[in-house]
Amino acid sequence: MVGIFLTVWVRRGLRKCVQSLKVSTVGVGAMGYIGNKGAVSVSMSVYQTMFCFVCSHLAAGEKPGDVHKRNADVHEIHRRTRFAAPGDLQLPRNIHDHDRIFWLGDLNYRLDASYERAHELISAGSWRELAETDQLKRELRKGRAFDGWTEGVLEFAPTYKYELGSRRYVGVGDHQGQSQSQRGGGRRTPAWCDRVLSYGKGLRLLGYRRSELALSDHRPVTATYAAEVEVFSSRKLQRALTLTDAEVEGGQVVPDLDF
Repeated sequence: MVGIFLTVWVRRGLRKCVQSLKVSTVGVGAMGYIGNKGAVSVSMSVYQTMFCFVCSHLAAGEKPGDVHKRNADVHEIHRRTRFAAPGDLQLPRNIHDHDRIFWLGDLNYRLDASYERAHELISAGSWRELAETDQLKRELRKGRAFDGWTEGVLEFAPTYKYELGSRRYVGVGDHQGQSQSQRGGGRRTPAWCDRVLSYGKGLRLLGYRRSELALSDHRPVTATYAAEVEVFSSRKLQRALTLTDAEVEGGQVVPDLDF
């Protein structure tokens, strides 16, 4: 893959509880397969719960119809992401086989608003009204992409497109003395290109925000979740087996035991 990088970090105390690590890559760029656009996915178990992390870079563009290219990329990544599961092991083979799923990256969805209207709402801090023009929110509502997925409320400024090393969006302010690369190559309507979505039960969003790291023409976003996991108890299993053996010998009915 070109420019798509995904790492999963765990606390040292949890390392021994992480198993079944697998990686899948899908290119959806030029000719439908080149890796300048696509996704890197990681599958792993934490205790007895299967997690999947998907990092993607989807089709760019503000032209009418570009949103359909992004939707097509999402469907193609879902379709072609596969994790090897040797033998008959009951391990996830695709994204939706997992219990808890996170999808993040430069999803490239734009605003269906004019340049002037977008900046007017940004200046006023009217995030809720601005979010009504967001393509991804609309596609989520209509089920045309990421059907059943959820995202936090957008209560921060759009993360794209900034002048390099600046707090200004491209096309705003005086560009005297700046090179074209510093200006970002022309006027762009700001957008929430950088997103984090989740799918599955047992997930609770604790925070969703952007960071002010001016290392590129994007601003990174962070999402914090609390995730439930299933933990197998060998002690309870041993107790159940002991009771079962005793009750079979005595001709008794085995009681229900909660694991």
